[in-house]
Amino acid sequence: MTQKRWFQTAVAVIFTLIIILLLIQLQGIFSPLVTVVQTIFLPLLLGGVLFYLTRPILNFLVKKKFPKWSAILIIFALMGLLIWLFYILIAPIVTEQLNSLVDNAPEIINTVEGYVEYFLTQREHMPNAVQDQLNNVSGQLTDWASTIGSGIGSFIMSLFSGVLALVLVPFFLIYILVDHKKFTPFVSKFFSGEKKTWVRKTLGDIDHTLKSYIVGQLFVSLIVGVLLLIGYLIIGLEYAFLLALIGVVTNVIPFLGPYIAVIPAIIIALFQDPIMAVYVGIIMLIAQQIEGNLITPNIMGNALSVHPLTVITLILAAGNIAGIWGIILAIPFYAVVKTIVINIYDKRQEIKDTATEDVG
Repeated sequence: MTQKRWFQTAVAVIFTLIIILLLIQLQGIFSPLVTVVQTIFLPLLLGGVLFYLTRPILNFLVKKKFPKWSAILIIFALMGLLIWLFYILIAPIVTEQLNSLVDNAPEIINTVEGYVEYFLTQREHMPNAVQDQLNNVSGQLTDWASTIGSGIGSFIMSLFSGVLALVLVPFFLIYILVDHKKFTPFVSKFFSGEKKTWVRKTLGDIDHTLKSYIVGQLFVSLIVGVLLLIGYLIIGLEYAFLLALIGVVTNVIPFLGPYIAVIPAIIIALFQDPIMAVYVGIIMLIAQQIEGNLITPNIMGNALSVHPLTVITLILAAGNIAGIWGIILAIPFYAVVKTIVINIYDKRQEIKDTATEDVG
């Protein structure tokens, strides 16, 4: 019986659960290690993202016979130029709109509260079933608002606390750009024969998956932000640049991002003119249809092919486990695991087909 695959799998699962339980019980021992990981997590993550964005430029310059260090210096010069252009062209507009929004915040809050109070007073004229549902939703909205508020607050605090850690980002990026080609040989040297070939292929597929997701998601977010900006400017929505920038940032979050982005836009629209809220909803719908049907399929292709229901499930689970960072990283983590599983399955299928041919 010990040779049965189901028995071996069950034993492996039991041992894994025991190890996890022991790690939880002994988590105090690992607290210094956890602190170190938390410290380098954000700069390492940003360094990895910048690596996938700048690697095509590095490869192009190296093919043109530029020395690697000079190519890296050119990349940093281009990044500095982009930051300078953002500071000169966009930052003043966003800063002006942000200051204006802060000045008008009390009046905007009072306007929103007035709409909410009016809506609540109209519940008595609705059917009992609808009133019951609204009461349930109201209670849930309070809980959701508290959860989202605390999550956003902790996320903002982590961003502020991570500002000093951002100094490490250029160093991580430099070392990744210099040594990224050494990673696959380093890992594969522990294997030999067909296993070594399989490991190299799997690492290459993981690299392709991460590149497709990171570059594609950021590019899609930028395009959606541009579409929102054009739409907001057409309808004359106030704080258009600031709201479009919020759309760019929140669209990094899969599935939930667009809905988070539309909330402040609708609030501003209600304050400016109630009919504007309808226009904002239409603009968001058009932007999402263009993004979902035209932009994302052509940019990301079938590299991820994650079902929408899977996306929702992963986001909900990851959000409860790891908060905002879990929501952001759930999809790429799932895509990497899926890539590994597919490669394992393909390898087992290849072995099975080879064995069948030998027997035949």
